Amino acid sequence: MSKATEMARVSAKGGFHLLWGLVLSTVISAVGTIVIARLLGPDNMGLYAIALAAPNLIATFRDWGVTTAMIKYSAEYNSENDVAKVRSVFVSGLAFEIIVGIALSVLSLILSGFLAGFYGRPAIVQLIQIASLFILTGALVNSATAAFTGMEKMHLNSIMLIVQSIVKTVLILGLVVLGLGTLGAVIGFSVGVLVAGVTGVLLIYTMYRSLPKPTNGKLEFIKTTKTMLKYGLPLSIGAILAGFLTQFYSTIMAIFVTDNSLIGNYSVALNFVVLITFFATPVTTMLFPAFSKLDAKKDKETLKNVYQYSVKYAALIVVPVTAMVMALAQPAISTIFEGRYTQAPLYLVLLSVIYLLSALGSLSTGNLINGQGYTKYNLKLTLLTVIIGFPLSFVLISRFGIIGLIVTTIIVGLPSFFLSLRFIKKNFGVSLDWVSSAKILSSSAAAAILTYVAITQLPFSSPIQLIAGVIIFVIAFLLLAVITRTVNKTDLGNIREIVNALGPLRKPLTIVLNLIERLMDIFHNK
Repeated sequence: MSKATEMARVSAKGGFHLLWGLVLSTVISAVGTIVIARLLGPDNMGLYAIALAAPNLIATFRDWGVTTAMIKYSAEYNSENDVAKVRSVFVSGLAFEIIVGIALSVLSLILSGFLAGFYGRPAIVQLIQIASLFILTGALVNSATAAFTGMEKMHLNSIMLIVQSIVKTVLILGLVVLGLGTLGAVIGFSVGVLVAGVTGVLLIYTMYRSLPKPTNGKLEFIKTTKTMLKYGLPLSIGAILAGFLTQFYSTIMAIFVTDNSLIGNYSVALNFVVLITFFATPVTTMLFPAFSKLDAKKDKETLKNVYQYSVKYAALIVVPVTAMVMALAQPAISTIFEGRYTQAPLYLVLLSVIYLLSALGSLSTGNLINGQGYTKYNLKLTLLTVIIGFPLSFVLISRFGIIGLIVTTIIVGLPSFFLSLRFIKKNFGVSLDWVSSAKILSSSAAAAILTYVAITQLPFSSPIQLIAGVIIFVIAFLLLAVITRTVNKTDLGNIREIVNALGPLRKPLTIVLNLIERLMDIFHNK
């Protein structure tokens, strides 16, 4: 376990640095989003979402798997102490992304009129044209994120995220207040991503300068690009198909959901899901470079330990948070929007369901497959999802609107997910700790039900219900986790080792761990 524990410490440290960046940047953006949603109203909020969806459709053809390959090879070369090759990875990946990003931004400008007509909103041509800049600037941000992740320098990524959220929020609010409405929101969004992209490139350069030069004095641009494309192309095809499927959902939604206020409610619910992604994103981000460092043949036992503990400890964070968000959806949205977005709580509950799968390894399994280089198999899984997704989404969205869209996103990937579990069992000899997963799910569900029943009986305002609900849930889950032995003494020891790498969070988390240990002694008489 020593190697697995050390890897967990490194990943946890990187996850922590990513977490504080996500929290700060999202809090800034969330405050702005709340004010923007109030100023624009449901109808214009829906138009804003549709205008950004059009360039996103074209942006799905930009990456070609290069950013994922940047993460894999920079992590792999760094672990092998062959860091000189990382220079070539940085330059090749960034150059490729810029070239393709420019080409697709121009294409989006040309097709803006067609896209606006296709969405049935011809008035948003100008909005799509402005948002087209995002295709290029998003390439800069994604390249920088890949470089930071591969080298496990997530504090740099957090700096970039915070710069983006500050600039974007200030500009959007300022322009909307000045009377530019949805146009101002799109301009602010596009310029915010541009500033973040430039910041990311400058930070990449600081890392680039610190790396040793290649022994031959040359950057192997062509060779490195070919290597990354060979690895990343199956992922790219899969990402393009998956991205196109997502945009197809948006298109069908725009066609069949004619009430813009429902789309606005859906957009608000998506913003609240960020509360869950605060915790899920650092896990998924840091697991990919971790699995990329391991050889399934040479590090079989370590790979098994890293996988099982990544599933369990990720689920111990994500599943309870998901259950709490579901239980408190109504008072949370009512507290902020005062009843204006009446459909959003239901949408939020349904959108949260997919994150419960983290107890079954949804955050770890894909990273394990890709980290070990089986990108072609991942493409097959994506093809299966797409084949199911197109007809299913058309039927459900055309008949049930937003509810149909959310249900589609929940069930469409389940066949591929369960096949991936079978694949890692067969090829790597690793599987879930099913008992632990069941305990985490049952403890979270019981705490959520208790919390929901309790707050519905409280004759108080939504803010009071929200605060009381958080307190009730945390106490209930901790007690249930101890009573059901969801967390045991071995887990506490492993978690303490990981927590030691979390800097400022170490002391408060240690207090929580000490409390859990005392509860164990009380309930288990040890």
